[in-house]
Amino acid sequence: MTFDRTGWTAEIPALFPQLATLEPESMVRLGNAGHRVNVPRGTVLFRPGDRCHTFLMVLDGAVRVQMTSETGREILLYRVGCGETCIVTTACLLTDAPYGAEAVAETDIDAVALAAGPFHDLVARSAAFRNFVFASFGNRLTGMMMLIEEVAFGRIDLRLARLLADRRDGAGGLDITHQALAVELGTAREVVSRQLKEFERRGLVALSRGRIQLLDPTALLALEKSVTRPQPCDKL
Repeated sequence: MTFDRTGWTAEIPALFPQLATLEPESMVRLGNAGHRVNVPRGTVLFRPGDRCHTFLMVLDGAVRVQMTSETGREILLYRVGCGETCIVTTACLLTDAPYGAEAVAETDIDAVALAAGPFHDLVARSAAFRNFVFASFGNRLTGMMMLIEEVAFGRIDLRLARLLADRRDGAGGLDITHQALAVELGTAREVVSRQLKEFERRGLVALSRGRIQLLDPTALLALEKSVTRPQPCDKL
């Protein structure tokens, strides 16, 4: 991990629009306290039990935040991308609690790191910074609630079909393992493999080692439309 203390605040309006209204003195504080961080792909940013000392604002790249059970089963909570922050980090800073998840750099990361002291100072003194922090937290929390709903109540075939269609590359498929798909969906690898075999039997996909080719993306996306939704009861 390398650090660069050169100016970066000129990028704020484009990447973090809510911080464009930051009070002048708070902008100076943020510019002086925040320093540029370059993190290589594959770096583990934090693990469960680690203490949080830094608020990270991603300028470029993607950070994967996930949890692993005692049995080794993983679930992807969310990704932190350009112009975003990590709510697990925010929660740990605000509560002084250790991390309960793991974060890994999926790509090379360009970010701004703000130490805990200046972070708390800006939250206390700046309404604009405080609104930015809690708006980011609220938006991500909404996404987390949707994830819980999907994992708890969503049909795995529909969720898998949507993921395959959304993540396909220019050649109409995606390079991914069954285990990686299981992590994305919060389920077991065996469940994903079984469902992919069913898709293959129906002529929707072609499976090869590390590659899933979509043969009929339209039919995959149509699966959700074919699900019968419960109709409201007639009035008595």
